Amino acid sequence: MQGIRLASRTCGQMPFDTLGRRFAPGTRTDPRMEKFIIEGGAPLSGTLVPAGNKNAALPALAATLLTAQEVVLRNVPHIRDVEAMVELLVHLGAHAEWRDENVIAVSCDEISHTAVDAGLSERIRASFLLAGPLLARFGKADMPPPGGDVIGRRRLDPHLDAFRALGADVRAERSFELRAPDGLHACDFFMDEASVMATENALMASALTPGSTVIHNAASEPHVQDLARLLMQMGARIEGIGSNLLIIHGQEELGGADYAIGPDHIEIGSFIALAACTGGELRIRDCVADDLRMTRLAFARLGCEIEYDGSDVVVPAGQHLRVKSDEGEAISKIEDGPWPAFPADLTSIALALATQADGLVLIHEKMFENRLFFVDKLVSMGARVIVCDPHRAVVSGPSRLHGERMESPDIRAGMAMLIAALCAEGTSEIGNIRQIDRGYERIDERLRGLGARIERVATERVPA
Repeated sequence: MQGIRLASRTCGQMPFDTLGRRFAPGTRTDPRMEKFIIEGGAPLSGTLVPAGNKNAALPALAATLLTAQEVVLRNVPHIRDVEAMVELLVHLGAHAEWRDENVIAVSCDEISHTAVDAGLSERIRASFLLAGPLLARFGKADMPPPGGDVIGRRRLDPHLDAFRALGADVRAERSFELRAPDGLHACDFFMDEASVMATENALMASALTPGSTVIHNAASEPHVQDLARLLMQMGARIEGIGSNLLIIHGQEELGGADYAIGPDHIEIGSFIALAACTGGELRIRDCVADDLRMTRLAFARLGCEIEYDGSDVVVPAGQHLRVKSDEGEAISKIEDGPWPAFPADLTSIALALATQADGLVLIHEKMFENRLFFVDKLVSMGARVIVCDPHRAVVSGPSRLHGERMESPDIRAGMAMLIAALCAEGTSEIGNIRQIDRGYERIDERLRGLGARIERVATERVPA
């Protein structure tokens, strides 16, 4: 496959966007003006290969700033968030080339400045992951506030505290000015929360800081582990991967790497719920069973069982979804938390699954106070859900859902609405599907391969 080289901020002018759609000359499809039209009621069955982990690909792309040598990343999902991160790197002077459908090579040997573009940063939360690598390699970084899903307050304090512990000067007003003119220094520090992105920023900064840095109360999600393994391939030495205590033996210089991103356990969980809700049999290839332990337990409380065939996950057809009460007939509860607890990104998915399960269950979203605000969309479809407060909702199922017109507020809520639409009677329309595209690669095409009746429709064409 001929590579597409992205050498400047005009990278968005290539004939294909990263979702694989060709733009007609002189026009483009504004993703905000697209919608999905879904005819529900068909069981989804077949075989699926999960995309690479979105939340691992984004910090891996940021980590390419740590070296002047080329870094090749494989199994990178073609989604809007990845496109945004690549554009941020190109704006700084990086060269990026897609060498295959999911393989990208990035060279950061000609970085021209360390001021991150504010307009591009508004598109994704992960833009702030550029701070650690820029600070460690160049001694400075000018960071605008990051964007991303509006699912609640998401503190930047753990990032800034980590940079201060490593010896950086931090000036924070409406934007963030980070300086380390004499370089960063290895240290021993305790994070006040197990923030995933703050852990990743600290990991990347420490990997290019000579000496041994110890991070206590570190996040340990699969995507954090993926980043640590990439950094080891680049030359850092890291102890404690997968635990909450990380010891990073940083180096004066890091080298290139050729690294494959692991499968996305959030996407896998989403497809498990989708198959269970529609009653089909689904085989998901090449999964990592350890990444699905808590997901399997939580979904089993809703009557959704999965089987393993080697590294494949199999969702049996025709499952009778029934909530399993706690001991003493107490109401069951699904609650999220830092890894290895149930992933917060699957809370919306679990709620959609619960609408099809016989019984009563409490969904407790501990980490983000706005994530449950999409529930009114499901209620309009006929779901019986009571939102107790910003963090808790009681679901009584099974509900006979009907098609509705909706707008997707964020990535995971959009996927939950898509699951509901695919098991509902009648036709649904989901607008603002750029949110779903941010986290799920070619979702409509892949769903059609499983028997879904779903179409992507451009509701308006706008001048280029």
